[in-house]
Amino acid sequence: MSDKPTYDRIMQLATGFWASKALLSAVELNLFGVLAAGPLEATALRQRIGIHPRAARDFFDTLVALGLLERDAAGRYANGAEAARFLDPAAPGYIGGIIEMLNARLFTFWGSLTEALRTGEPQNEAKSGGDVFGSLYADPDRLEVFLRGMTGITTPIAEALAAAFPWQEVASVVDIGTAQGCVPVRLARAHPHLQVAGFDLPVVGPVFSRYVAAEGQAERVRFIPGDFFKDALPQADVLVMGMILHDWDLETKRMLIRKAHAALPPGGSLIVCEALIDDARQTHLPGLLMSLNMLIETRGGFDFTGADCIGWMREEGFAEARVVPLTAAHGAVIGRK
Repeated sequence: MSDKPTYDRIMQLATGFWASKALLSAVELNLFGVLAAGPLEATALRQRIGIHPRAARDFFDTLVALGLLERDAAGRYANGAEAARFLDPAAPGYIGGIIEMLNARLFTFWGSLTEALRTGEPQNEAKSGGDVFGSLYADPDRLEVFLRGMTGITTPIAEALAAAFPWQEVASVVDIGTAQGCVPVRLARAHPHLQVAGFDLPVVGPVFSRYVAAEGQAERVRFIPGDFFKDALPQADVLVMGMILHDWDLETKRMLIRKAHAALPPGGSLIVCEALIDDARQTHLPGLLMSLNMLIETRGGFDFTGADCIGWMREEGFAEARVVPLTAAHGAVIGRK
C-alpha cells in the first residue's frame, strides 16, 4: 500500500500556515477591496496594492489555486464568489476584521505555541507580565482592530442567532461584552419589535456608536457602559454572551453565569455562543483549536462542550438548558430561568 495519501495529508497540515499567510496578507493589502471595482491584469493589480514584480504572479496565482481569485483567458484577475461575499470590505458579509486581527496579532503569537504548552502561560501581550485586555483597551488603535475582529468572527453567528431563538416571544435583549455591536445590530434588523442594547466597558462606547450608526441602527440600538466584573448585569428578557465565557477560568465562568441568572426575570434566557467542543472531545476541530488559542491569549481561559455549559447553568440555578447549532463552527447553549 502506498503511503502517499498519508504523506500528502501530513504535508498539507505542516505547511498550512503558508496558505493562511497568503490570505492574511491579501486582506492586509486590500487586494479583494481593489478587485471589487472590477477585474485587473497582473501589472495593474500589483501596482494598485503595492507589491514587487517578482512577487506578483505567484501570489495572485496562489490565491487562484486557493479558490479566492479567478483568472480569465486574458490574464485578468477577479474576486471569486467567496472573496466577493466575505473579503470585500464594502460587502455586507465582510469578515475581514477577524482576519486583520489574526494577521496583526495571533499569527506571531501562535509561533510560541510550544512554549505555551510547556509553561501554561499566555504568549501574547501578557507574556511580559501585563494583562492582554488591559493592554488592548488602553490603545485606541489596537482596540479598534480587536473589536473589528470580533465583528468579523461574530457576523455569521449573529445572523444565525437571529433565526435560532423565538424572539417574537420576548421584548428585550442585551448583548454582554458587545464589542462593536454586531449581535445587537443583527437582532434589531431582523426583529423590529425588540428593545436591543449592548453592554461593554465605557472605552468601547465610541467604537460601538460609529459601527451602529454606519449600520443604520443608531435609533434602535443603545450602548450600556459597565464592567461585568464590578457591576450587576443589565436586566432584560434575554442576555447574550458571545465568546465571553471562553476567555476565563472555571470560577469566573460560573460567576458570570450566576450574575446572568440574577439579572434575568423568571422565564428569561441566557444564550451562550461559543465554538462548542463536541461532548466526546474527538471531532470538533474549531472548538479544540479555539481552546488552544485561549491558552495563547489568556491566563485561565478554555473552551468547553455543550454538556459542560449545561451543567454549569443548572448548578447556578437555571431550570433547563439546551444546545442549539448556529454555524458549522459555533453553537449556542440556551439556559432558561
